[in-house]
Amino acid sequence: MSDIALAFLAATVRTATPLALAAMGELLVERAGMINLGVEGAILAGAFGALAGATTGGVSGGFAGAVAGGLVVSAVFALFVIWLRADQIITGTALTLLSVGVTGTLYRSVYGDAGVALTLPTSAPWPIPLLSTIPVFGPACFAQPPVTYFLYLLVPVVAWWFSRTHAGLALRAIGELPAAAEVAGVPLRRFQAGAALVGGALAGLAGGTLVLAQAGTFAEGMSSGRGFIVIAIVVLGRWQPVGVALASLLFGAASALQFAFQAMGWHAPYQLFLAVPYLLSLAALTGAVGHARPPANLGKSA
Repeated sequence: MSDIALAFLAATVRTATPLALAAMGELLVERAGMINLGVEGAILAGAFGALAGATTGGVSGGFAGAVAGGLVVSAVFALFVIWLRADQIITGTALTLLSVGVTGTLYRSVYGDAGVALTLPTSAPWPIPLLSTIPVFGPACFAQPPVTYFLYLLVPVVAWWFSRTHAGLALRAIGELPAAAEVAGVPLRRFQAGAALVGGALAGLAGGTLVLAQAGTFAEGMSSGRGFIVIAIVVLGRWQPVGVALASLLFGAASALQFAFQAMGWHAPYQLFLAVPYLLSLAALTGAVGHARPPANLGKSA
């Protein structure tokens, strides 16, 4: 296989990682009957948290800061939606807009607005012995940063948790028929709050991955609409962990196309390649209408 194809596969996995992390978090949230458009804001807050943490605590501090940033956004979402019964769509949208403003203001206030990008410590790839030497897929899948290997474990764990544990079945029941779940003794608010917080933590981790495993720096608005792509990924994955992971790879491949085309010498405007994932989002949502069945209580008050 050519070097361009191998590089394309590696870029697909690399760009799919933050999408899949955030999508797995949003999957938990939506299975609990909520839709969080604030996932875009949580990714951005996680990216800024990674910047703040990495400047003092290195890569590990950066990832801790990323998770903390996502948790803050999701905690506000949980407060307004679960306890104050605010509209989910409005709350999520407001949190995304707020995150854009707050992170931009803090970045300019703390780190200056001279336009000089900060260079941060990054999470280097960890090739796994033997596995990374497998032809074709080995270098692409098993010579990635540790956060990608965490994702490999996360997907089957979430799939098992949904189908084999009492808590997972209870969460699914909340998303389908909350009244019946409550009669069965399931604490609705506690489960929904837990799902929102875990979802926010994973979205924050996705933002940290953008900073610490890809860009090596922070830029205002660097989430670049990934949170809305995540919503499309969950729909395309039909609210199933494995489906969400595969859909993330599809979107990762769409994002990686720009690198492959540039390597082949195709000099089309770069904006065209940047638009591909968003066009794919529209196509995915259009194609999913009438075919994918969302949780019955999605977007409604429990």
